[in-house]
Amino acid sequence: MAFRIPSTLRELLGEGALSAAFIPVFTRTAAREGKEAAWALASKVMGSLVVVLALVTTLGILLAPWIVQALAPGFAHTPGKLALTATLLRIMFPYIFLVGLTALFMALLNSLGHFLAPALSPTVLNLVMIAAALLVAPASDHPVLPIAVAVVLGGIGQLAIQVPAAVSRGWRAVLRVAPGDPAVREIGRLMLPGVAGLAVTQINVFVGTLLASLLPEGSVAAMTYAFRLVQFPIGVVGVAIATGALPVMAAAIARDAVGDMKRALRDSLRLAIFLGLPAMVGLIVFRVPIVGVLFERGAFGRPVTLLTAAILAAYAVGLAFYIANRILAPAFYAMHDTWSPVATGMVAVGV
Repeated sequence: MAFRIPSTLRELLGEGALSAAFIPVFTRTAAREGKEAAWALASKVMGSLVVVLALVTTLGILLAPWIVQALAPGFAHTPGKLALTATLLRIMFPYIFLVGLTALFMALLNSLGHFLAPALSPTVLNLVMIAAALLVAPASDHPVLPIAVAVVLGGIGQLAIQVPAAVSRGWRAVLRVAPGDPAVREIGRLMLPGVAGLAVTQINVFVGTLLASLLPEGSVAAMTYAFRLVQFPIGVVGVAIATGALPVMAAAIARDAVGDMKRALRDSLRLAIFLGLPAMVGLIVFRVPIVGVLFERGAFGRPVTLLTAAILAAYAVGLAFYIANRILAPAFYAMHDTWSPVATGMVAVGV
């Protein structure tokens, strides 16, 4: 639960909305005004982002207990659970600052056609967390604390591998805070509906978490594990395809090549459905053995396995469509339309 909050803010303020707003504007600026103007824009966006992320991180650290209380009120019924979750949240909130900057570098590199360093970013975080879980946590009196610290260290690692790649492509460490710049304001305007659209998706997750926190012990964990499992194919297939497709579609729109944009969208959707449907069927059919092999040990007994598997099957029903949505939303973003995904997301929540 503590990690889900900064992870969600990372997606809302960083990777999703920022990339969707930054890539089309940066690509258009580079195509029409030249590389120097594009680099100047990147410096202004980065300076403004540093200020926003510092403010969000500070508020998150100060308000951690109230955030946990609002999102998981059931935790207050177990002595010490709410306080521990708030402590973990405070430790991990600086990750928001780090991963927000990482997300901007990733968007910048993707705009320039470089995908290796951004693709390695999640791997760095996972490796650091695994190392902490295997090497440090067993020797600690509070095993979850080293893992929380590892999240921040992983964020440092994620940022560290992006910077050299950006420097090698012409970026220089010049930060400018220019909120009045027209292009920066345009990115901000595009981000607002993008944040709202991504928030709509997360509302369903947090409503489920809130309700599960009121259920017997283990319900939140079961929902969390099921959500992680269904996010794996979405990340591997949907996010990967969308990451490559957005710069291509944005570049096509920048040069008024609508036909090229349509072809890129069509090919991306075909690939997404081709890979997403088998993943959906596999998760539904093999849900129990998948959960059992990955998690069933120690306190994670057979009843929790069956509960997690049932939740996983429910999530997996919409898997192919979630993957397709990951492709369709960037198509709107490439055309500087960030409101249409918000509208469709609100309809989905209503349903």
